[in-house]
Amino acid sequence: MFPDLTRDDVFRIETRRLWLRWPQARDAEAIVRLAGERAVAEMTSQIPHPIDPLGTDAFIIEARRANAEGEALTMALALRSAPSALIGVISIGPHPAVSGAHLGYWLGTPYWGMGLMSEAVATMVEAYFSYAGGEVLRSSAMTSNVASRRVLEKCGFVRQGCERHAFPARGGEREVDLFQLTRNEWSSARGG
Repeated sequence: MFPDLTRDDVFRIETRRLWLRWPQARDAEAIVRLAGERAVAEMTSQIPHPIDPLGTDAFIIEARRANAEGEALTMALALRSAPSALIGVISIGPHPAVSGAHLGYWLGTPYWGMGLMSEAVATMVEAYFSYAGGEVLRSSAMTSNVASRRVLEKCGFVRQGCERHAFPARGGEREVDLFQLTRNEWSSARGG
């Protein structure tokens, strides 16, 4: 899915306010603290609450493996002013509930409401269409997660409908809004 360019752990993307870099072992504590917050974990299908530190280590190892093999691109989010301090995670890769590439993300609550996730999503979308040559990118958000739906819409994603998806960490299914962005839509929005 992703080219050699992204398969080295020195790969990073810089935005106006963020560094997107490969997750590292030192990020585990921040992941446990930030992703483990109930408000964050409950909006995701995979992050348990409370979060298991050993599961966090396994997540980092798997993310690095998938990045190295080009199967996915999982990036730690950090402020440019503190590039070693993880504040969230964003990824594009396979997802059991959808065909093709899926965008997923979370951000620690101290960083909500600043437009940081919109900045990160726009950057990952560009990486996917520019570097990976992707044609269609999908995402989803719980219908109750208004902020996540707004991020996707702001970044050009179009709502495709609603369905129930498995949320293993929540112990059942949840209703999600489905979103999609095509290369043509992305290119047109950029004026290309």
